[in-house]
Amino acid sequence: MLEKSSYKRFLLVTTFVGLGIAFAIGFFSGTAVAVRKQVVDASGDVNITKVVDLYGKTRSDEVSFDQFWKVWNTIKSNYVGQPVNEVDLFYGAIQGMVKGLNDPYSVYFPPKEAKEFADDLSGEFEGIGAEIGIRDKQLIVIAPLPDSPAEKAGLKSGDKILAIGDEETGDITVEEAVQKIRGPQGTQVMLTISRDGWEKAEERTITRDRINVPTVRWEMKEGDIAYVRISYFNQETVFEFDKAVQEMLLKAPAGLVLDLRSNPGGYLDSAVLIASEWIKDGVIVRERFNDTEQKEYSTSGRHRLSDIPTVTLVDEGTASGSEILAGALQDNGKVLVGAQIFGKGSVQNFEVLPDGSALKLTIAKWFTPKDRKIDETGITPDIVLEKMFEEDASTEGEAKDLGLEKAMEVLKSQIQ
Repeated sequence: MLEKSSYKRFLLVTTFVGLGIAFAIGFFSGTAVAVRKQVVDASGDVNITKVVDLYGKTRSDEVSFDQFWKVWNTIKSNYVGQPVNEVDLFYGAIQGMVKGLNDPYSVYFPPKEAKEFADDLSGEFEGIGAEIGIRDKQLIVIAPLPDSPAEKAGLKSGDKILAIGDEETGDITVEEAVQKIRGPQGTQVMLTISRDGWEKAEERTITRDRINVPTVRWEMKEGDIAYVRISYFNQETVFEFDKAVQEMLLKAPAGLVLDLRSNPGGYLDSAVLIASEWIKDGVIVRERFNDTEQKEYSTSGRHRLSDIPTVTLVDEGTASGSEILAGALQDNGKVLVGAQIFGKGSVQNFEVLPDGSALKLTIAKWFTPKDRKIDETGITPDIVLEKMFEEDASTEGEAKDLGLEKAMEVLKSQIQ
């Protein structure tokens, strides 16, 4: 059973633009908890007088907090727009502190933003159905969901988002971008998109919709080969995958294609449990907190797919939890076909605080069973494809799936 808690550990590559995902249970620093107790009242709301009382307790050998309180008091005394909202100052100061880590995946959410972020964990949402992130200080599309408004508007993995409406995205954070792109069903948002190979950027107007996409689907292909597509990992994925495996095994497949293309991740537990279906012994992934501390997640379960030849499809939109699955399979002799994987192997711990605010903080890095680093470098497939799709002249409006064709070809050679 997957645990449900307000304390969540994230494998999130970035933040979904209205994509519900949930994550395995995590932990948070006892020091932060202790400080939090000093600044909230019995109902869990921020008591600003308690914040000010911390003045006498905030001392550090590295920095002087006197300057912080000097700026605080100067704003309260001299700012033109009086009275100053001290609670807004408090939340803004914490946001700035976390931003000072220069880590795009560590974010502090004031209560309103924290609630909106937590609402996305439900698995159903209103938005454009794409996942976005920051790479080389540029906002990009990591993966549009199948049949989502984003996919129908032509967005692809790797597209650069230069502007949202009339606002350029040069200095924007992922969370700020999410807030601007999200919106009620039926409303529209305009994105200015740049793509490698284009002579100039294009504007795409996308109508938001309610999105609720099953995470697992499967079908039998020619030659008794099963095809399984996992779109992302949420709280339902293990159960959906278990049902698919039960149905699939009744067909006695000779081989299996696992499609993780444009899968941006999700639950850690889901990725580990699903990988365990192929891996009988050993480690699935290592979580390394620092030079001396690490945690290993070992295989478990029935390993029902361990004897079935399997080829896994990946691309630049394969990220986070799906990278863990792909890396574990590759380290255990399964062939990967496709493009270089995204390379997001850091872990974010998400904690909702008593006043309704929340902290998402990077706490660890991920390594494959053979101790290969996932973060930043990503994983290189065994067979690299220059093109994943091409136009099919025989079928108007459809594309030929070169990745799937190659995976089927590899499987057939293994089965013979």
